Amino acid sequence: MTAELMLWAGAGACALIYLLMAAQPPGLLRSALKTASVALLALAALLTGAPWLLAAALGLCALGDLFLSRDGEGAFMAGVGAFAAGHLAYAALFLTRDASDPELLLQMPGAAIAAVLLVLGLGMAKILAPRAGALKGPVLAYIPIILGMGAAALTLPFGSWVFAAACAFMLSDMVLAAETFVLPQDHALRRITPYAVWPLYWGAQAGFLAAFS
Repeated sequence: MTAELMLWAGAGACALIYLLMAAQPPGLLRSALKTASVALLALAALLTGAPWLLAAALGLCALGDLFLSRDGEGAFMAGVGAFAAGHLAYAALFLTRDASDPELLLQMPGAAIAAVLLVLGLGMAKILAPRAGALKGPVLAYIPIILGMGAAALTLPFGSWVFAAACAFMLSDMVLAAETFVLPQDHALRRITPYAVWPLYWGAQAGFLAAFS
């Protein structure tokens, strides 16, 4: 087995084991598994000579995973910052590809999807703003960043795995935001949201690596 395949296998194994622990309280093993699930993908990107922006984005997301796996508002804010930087790195990656064409955003179906993203962003802001409390500013700033990453993916040829992975990444963020700020603590959906967020999120990271390596 090559080193690349070993890293893929290790990342997949960590991701699967973490999925079984996704709803558990924070702990060192849980944090290590969550972080390693994406950090190993970042190492695979470096090993295969993939674009450095891809490795940087994966590394930033792994750092965000580490922070968000811990308790406390400080860890949450650090995680938000790391993921915001990761989204920006992904957007830069998409926009700097030779195949990237911003004019696709003005043509169908890109224009229609971009309009949906805009409406979605406005709806998210309206729902989250009154519920985010002291985190209102960072939360509202994060929304255009994640949707901007999705829009950047639309500049690549439609039908590629990139936009599918971007959609999964955005959806995982939306479900996590609903869990964090919208759903009451005793809501039944809280029992399943961790098991929805993780496959969407990790699948997106793996999809990006597969698309660019």
